[in-house]
Amino acid sequence: QVELIESGGGSVQTGGSLRLSCAASDLTFGNYAIGWFRQAPGKEREFVGTISSRGSTTYYANSVKGRFTISRDDAKNTVYLQMNSLMPEDTAVYYCAAGEYTPRQQSYHYWGQGTQVTVSS
Repeated sequence: QVELIESGGGSVQTGGSLRLSCAASDLTFGNYAIGWFRQAPGKEREFVGTISSRGSTTYYANSVKGRFTISRDDAKNTVYLQMNSLMPEDTAVYYCAAGEYTPRQQSYHYWGQGTQVTVSS
């Protein structure tokens, strides 16, 4: 079973950058697409972006396209979410998940515990 642990969250000002990491414990990590999702206070969890199992393709929500970039290093069992030009509306708990290459949350079978990102104006 894949265990995922997010790290790299924190507090930044508008326009700042953060890089989140998602580390996996299972050696079959490379077989999974890894998605990033976020949940803001009082809102439902939403799709941010995903990277395919071999890292050849990525797909992003319109709200982060051009600002966020997902990459993976299968040798380190780690996926990264580089977030640039952060805005207050990016404030949320960010989760990574392993599953199929899709924006649908239901297709991700393993989830991390989340890491808080706070962007102040």
